[in-house]
Parts: sequence; C-alpha cells; structure tokens
Amino acid sequence: MTKKNKKAQKTDAQRTMALKALPPHIREQLTEEETELFLNGEEWPESMFEKLGEFIIPEE
Repeated sequence: MTKKNKKAQKTDAQRTMALKALPPHIREQLTEEETELFLNGEEWPESMFEKLGEFIIPEE
C-alpha cells in the first residue's frame, strides 16, 4: 500500500461529511489539491480560506 492510499484511508469522517455538506457551487470551486487539503491537510492555503470564509468559525 502506498503512502497516498494510507492517507486516503485515514481521512477524517467529519471532514468528509463537512465537504459533502458544502453547497455544490462551493465544492466546484475547490481544486483537486484544495479538496485533498480539506480532507487531510493540517494547514490550508489562503485561497481556501477565501473560498470557504463564510463557513469558517474563528477559534477563540
């Protein structure tokens, strides 16, 4: 099993549900790389914050 396959299997179920819950027009704006980062990344690029800004709740 490759590293990428292991990573795909470890995708957080909550992140998957959150991605599926986004409106279709928002999901369609995400690139393949951004979708992968959404599901598995620890840090997001600024472009994702701009696209998902209305759905992000700042940490206190």
